[in-house]
Amino acid sequence: MSTPETSRFVRLRVELVLEVDDADAVTKAALRRLADDSGMQSDERAHAENAVTEDTAEALAYLVDPFDLVSEVPGVELAQASWSSEPIDYDPDSPEWDLDEDDDDVDDDEEVGVG
Repeated sequence: MSTPETSRFVRLRVELVLEVDDADAVTKAALRRLADDSGMQSDERAHAENAVTEDTAEALAYLVDPFDLVSEVPGVELAQASWSSEPIDYDPDSPEWDLDEDDDDVDDDEEVGVG
């Protein structure tokens, strides 16, 4: 469907809740990625290393890159991305964490999958 009223841009919202079983491994991986980033200024690197060492959520933010999520999708180019990471209290049984709460327009018979 290509009409003048149809935008070429699509906002894809993704929310992930990750369980960190080994915070040390996450921190070490983030520090390795920072060490491999030859384009980073030394003062910026020192700040980033401090942040990922003190906060696992910050370490994850350095490891997860939205470009990696869409880089191999044919016919699309990432135009803009932002992301953040924060520790949360998570209860998988709480109705507040119901992933389908915003899917009111999806039929009950329709299957929505993760791929």
